[in-house]
Amino acid sequence: MSGEQRVVVVTGASRGIGKAVVQAYAREGALITLVATREQSLHQVCAEFGLSQERVLCVAADVSQVADCQNAVQQTLARWGRVDVLVNNAGIYHAAPFLQHSPQDFQRLLDVNLFGVMHFMQACLPSMQSRRSGAIINIASTAGKWGSRNQSAYNTSKHAVVGLTRCVALEASAHQVTVNAICPGFVQTDMVDELKNQAAQAAGASVDEFVKAMLARVPLGRLMQPAEIAAMAVYLGSADARGITGQSLHIDGGMVL
Repeated sequence: MSGEQRVVVVTGASRGIGKAVVQAYAREGALITLVATREQSLHQVCAEFGLSQERVLCVAADVSQVADCQNAVQQTLARWGRVDVLVNNAGIYHAAPFLQHSPQDFQRLLDVNLFGVMHFMQACLPSMQSRRSGAIINIASTAGKWGSRNQSAYNTSKHAVVGLTRCVALEASAHQVTVNAICPGFVQTDMVDELKNQAAQAAGASVDEFVKAMLARVPLGRLMQPAEIAAMAVYLGSADARGITGQSLHIDGGMVL
């Protein structure tokens, strides 16, 4: 698949990693469906990157609602006839000690972080499998690979995404569709800013103390940048990565080491 031929769906496209993924695929010449809760914010992204209406489709959707996810994919198929790449990026964060987590906290994070991924995969896979071509990239987290204090609901949701990625990769491989996850560490986004504040409060530390402790866990000693995650998302959606499936790739500055 050349860049000009790829049709890409990106969820959580209005900010952070998702916004960087849109920019990276736009540079490749892709046709892109941008998905986020607010359509106006998506138009702002398109204006910022100078994307013409012929190359983009902006769809407001709540990824926790299966009908919204199906509608976004159906609009993409109606517009361009196929989906070559799905980047499941939409996600939310919540930090609190486990005993202060409510069932609703767990449910909300699972609804968005896990079921949003599931809904979009189920919407895209039938056409990908019938064409025997496609790539799905799920943005998970290093939180899906280990335990963390004060974010049990978030980690649970990301562990689930890693597990789901492996299972669907096995089933989709018979149809030549690849399914992989990217597990970022600390990335300089507004979600990490939320993490700093919430996690510092949950740990009873100042934000500066929490940030110092956070960076001490990263051998490279810095936050990752959204463009670094986006570059991997572009690679995994390319023909060069057609032999990679079922993997959960760390971009974390060596943190999981």
